[in-house]
Amino acid sequence: MISMDLEAQRAWSQSHKALNNIILKPQEHSQAIQLFLSLHAWLHSPAVGDTDKPTLENLAVEHLNETTFRKYPVTLPNTKNSIAWHLWHITRIEDMTMNILVADGQQVLYAGNWFDKMNTGFSHSGNEMSGEDIADLSSSIHFESLLAYRTAVGKQTRQIVSELAPGQFKEKVEPDRIKRLFDEHAITQDAIWLAEYWSKKTIAGLMLMPATRHIFLHLKKCVHIKDKLNKPLKNPLQS
Repeated sequence: MISMDLEAQRAWSQSHKALNNIILKPQEHSQAIQLFLSLHAWLHSPAVGDTDKPTLENLAVEHLNETTFRKYPVTLPNTKNSIAWHLWHITRIEDMTMNILVADGQQVLYAGNWFDKMNTGFSHSGNEMSGEDIADLSSSIHFESLLAYRTAVGKQTRQIVSELAPGQFKEKVEPDRIKRLFDEHAITQDAIWLAEYWSKKTIAGLMLMPATRHIFLHLKKCVHIKDKLNKPLKNPLQS
């Protein structure tokens, strides 16, 4: 079993700070893309970054059983949501921000027919989701299809970012793309604050949060949930 490597987490965070420092400098464009791709690779399955090294996603899903995957609610200080919800949420956020807000293209959710494959009736981001709906999603979503969807989204993100030209990182999100989020039911009216937040961001801002740090934070929660639920019970007869 892969252990939670705190040193790797610290190194990732330091590299993310380095990306933040150079991403808006056109002369550092190539270096920024390579650094982004390296950071992003650690947040998906090894197939996404074409690496044989373990990733943070490996830590979250290795030896993950159905009961632990679907358990809702969970009792952690910083979350009650299931691993199923966290994995779905970060993937939906990455899909809609990269493919709608950055590329103005089709979401992977529909391009690959993942909406049907995952067996869930929810297409939005999961923000402001009711407990009943989280329970529904957690119990019904297809595990392997969700992981495959994550891989497809990750690969598409890398393609999009690799094709961005110097200076594009400074561009603001266009209003018509924000409108698409609502037209395609990617976010709900209850989560309008999220659209307002993204509308003030640059392409760089989306790369630094939805496509990297946001995933990092939620995958860490997944690892903590898995570790807590899989922790062996103490034998009361042992001193």
